[in-house]
Amino acid sequence: MQAKAVGLTQGLPVSDPNSLQDVTINVNQPRGRDILVAVLATAVNPIDTKQRQGQSPVTTIMTDDVVYYAGAVDRPGSDAQYQLVDERLVACAPKTWSPAQSAGLPLTTLTAWEALFEKLPFTAAADANLGQSVLIINGAGGVGSMAIQLAKWAGLQVITTTGKPETTEWVKRLGADIVLDYHQDLGSQLAAAGLQAVDHAILLHSTDQYLPLVRPLGTIVAVVTNQHPLPMALLKPKSLNFAWEFMFTKANYQLPSMATQGSILAQVAQLADAGVIVPTTKRTLAGINAANLRTAHTIVETGQMLGKIVLTAPFDA
Repeated sequence: MQAKAVGLTQGLPVSDPNSLQDVTINVNQPRGRDILVAVLATAVNPIDTKQRQGQSPVTTIMTDDVVYYAGAVDRPGSDAQYQLVDERLVACAPKTWSPAQSAGLPLTTLTAWEALFEKLPFTAAADANLGQSVLIINGAGGVGSMAIQLAKWAGLQVITTTGKPETTEWVKRLGADIVLDYHQDLGSQLAAAGLQAVDHAILLHSTDQYLPLVRPLGTIVAVVTNQHPLPMALLKPKSLNFAWEFMFTKANYQLPSMATQGSILAQVAQLADAGVIVPTTKRTLAGINAANLRTAHTIVETGQMLGKIVLTAPFDA
């Protein structure tokens, strides 16, 4: 049956007429030990105002919209014709990019964004961090390719590492200011470039090896699991901070901040359509099927990825 109610679609100041609205809702039949109550009076408590203020906007995703997302690891994934996804994790894809280009963004972008603007003390706005530096270990991979672009958009000096001419050329195209050869001593290369240390660092490879390169009071964000016990004693003399970044944490634990991932992807889609960032999809395999997926996994497992590899529909039996 239907009933009158007062509801909201997003958290707004109570002075806004849209903060609370008269609506009609569908009321389900009681099940199990439920009882159906005709409300004669209701109290208004401080928690009610907090609930209103903190309400995330209801999704604007509509039928036939082209969307992109990273999803959650505790639900079936994207290697299927259809997939159920929590709308808080979803945003409309860049309008000027192909599906293959857009598909290469979400997981790497969310990892890079959260590392830069949630774990590190940088501001997510154009040129908001001028005069500060960040070291990105393994800049040519999927996350590194996005981290370089977002860091440059935010005004940072970007130092990164590569090991081959083609990866060096790629990261320079993305905007890296200083490129270090990871086969050689990074400290001496950094000094030769005029830097004694970097302000903060994002480790996308070999978490065990790069702790000494950050200035006192800096922060190190690691994305890949360490292979050996971390020399954490090296952090204490410089009062360094250490943080892990795993972009599935919000969804895995159903945190209130889940909705930030949809918001982040919406902002990044705007940057993409404005030409501020470029696609990182470097290879596309036509057909989502087991054979192509095995090929893609084989390439990714080499650990030598340049940008992203994407499979595109149709789905093959």
